[in-house]
Amino acid sequence: MIDLKGLLSTYEQGAYFCELLGLPDGSSVTSKTAATIIKRLDKLNLKALKKRALAAEHELYNLGITFTVYTDSQAIDRILPFDVLPRIISAADFDIIDRGVQQRVAAINAFLKDIYHDQKILKDGVVPKELVLGNENYCKKMEGVEIPGDTYVHICGIDIVRDTDGSFKVLEDNARTPSGVSYVVENRHLMLRTFPDLLKGVGVRRVSDYGLRLYQALAEVAPAGREEDPVVVLLSPGVFNSAYFEHVFLAREMGVPLVEGSDLTAEDGVVYMKTTGGLQRVDVIYRRIGDDFLDPQAFRKDSMLGVSGLFDAYCRGNVTLANAIGTGVADDKAIYAYMPRIIKYYLDEEAILQNVPTHICGEPEGLKYTMDNIDKLVVKPVGEAGGYGVLVGPRATKAELDERRQELKDDPANYIAQPVVGLSVCPTLMSDGIEPRHVDLRPFAVTGKSTWVLPGGLTRVALNKGSLIVNSSQGGGSKDTWVLEK
Repeated sequence: MIDLKGLLSTYEQGAYFCELLGLPDGSSVTSKTAATIIKRLDKLNLKALKKRALAAEHELYNLGITFTVYTDSQAIDRILPFDVLPRIISAADFDIIDRGVQQRVAAINAFLKDIYHDQKILKDGVVPKELVLGNENYCKKMEGVEIPGDTYVHICGIDIVRDTDGSFKVLEDNARTPSGVSYVVENRHLMLRTFPDLLKGVGVRRVSDYGLRLYQALAEVAPAGREEDPVVVLLSPGVFNSAYFEHVFLAREMGVPLVEGSDLTAEDGVVYMKTTGGLQRVDVIYRRIGDDFLDPQAFRKDSMLGVSGLFDAYCRGNVTLANAIGTGVADDKAIYAYMPRIIKYYLDEEAILQNVPTHICGEPEGLKYTMDNIDKLVVKPVGEAGGYGVLVGPRATKAELDERRQELKDDPANYIAQPVVGLSVCPTLMSDGIEPRHVDLRPFAVTGKSTWVLPGGLTRVALNKGSLIVNSSQGGGSKDTWVLEK
């Protein structure tokens, strides 16, 4: 066990795995790099640290690195709170994450190709047919549509947590339009500017090439005959979207135009971008717009965000959409429960990253178990994101438990239940000093002809003491994630 002095002298990780110190009993071997960082942290003065943290916070706001919480009428734009103490991941640990995420993405793409073509996995009864075909994110119009390279999910965010024993587990998959990668890159830039002394001489894998990697992957899946020099654009709903900063950031990092639906037009099955020099053909669209709003001719007729005729061009193979339409069925929380079986079915491999045990309330056995043990479980609605609707049983009031029981009776298929995971903690700067706060990790995988995983990912931190919900919409923040070189 390492001896903590100075800044970290009062830090206590409790009964949780600590991302800096390891197992709660102190039996983990702290790497030389981690020990070096601990010594550097211990030499920092709390008052000076807070001053530098405040400067970093001001810089985030001045740079426009904000997001919107639609449910908060008092705040239009706010910064994602940034904690200056980094989260450290060893090379060996990231190797597990890297291989596990690549495996999961391969299985998700195989699953999506199958359910929109032969549906073998449904015929074989590995996944219940009604769970897929009755899913609100299943797009029947995608049946039989050929996708370049059979890549449905080009950008995937896998939410991973670390249990008390230090093992990694997948909490959920994000196969539609995962957000947050801009914070990964900007957090690193911020640390390089404000804490160069902490990073000096530490072999940390870089994250700044994400935009280039993303562009290369999207170029690889351009329509046939257009791979040589494809025109890639990022399609945004516009400035009022909660993640607009990220849209601007990613377009800049990739070196591609940021467009809205009104900037594009579809003619004779081909999509064009309106420019001062006339119409320019578009080959790949990284879209940050939901399926229903992409094309008023094919989906929601009242959509003002999409492009009329886009889906026809897509079906003809004249434009690639990233991610593909209908991918939401793969990140449904009920489908998530079957992911280990999906991996085994398509890849004939055991899951490298295990799921958190999940009870499907739409099944009689799962519902009964949940109703009998609701005060010990985390109960989640399958279609919600951002931490909304999550009930943490051990911390819920009797009224909240009774309300959820009634909701389970009324609509059991809308819920899953999981045991409470003892999320790992990280030293975090709070008003009274350095305290442990729970964290998760969202690594981002980019897939063209192959899959690359960004070394690190978005570490989200639950800033409220004792909270297990790390989502920004629920008061969470973020940290820079340092994946150490081998």
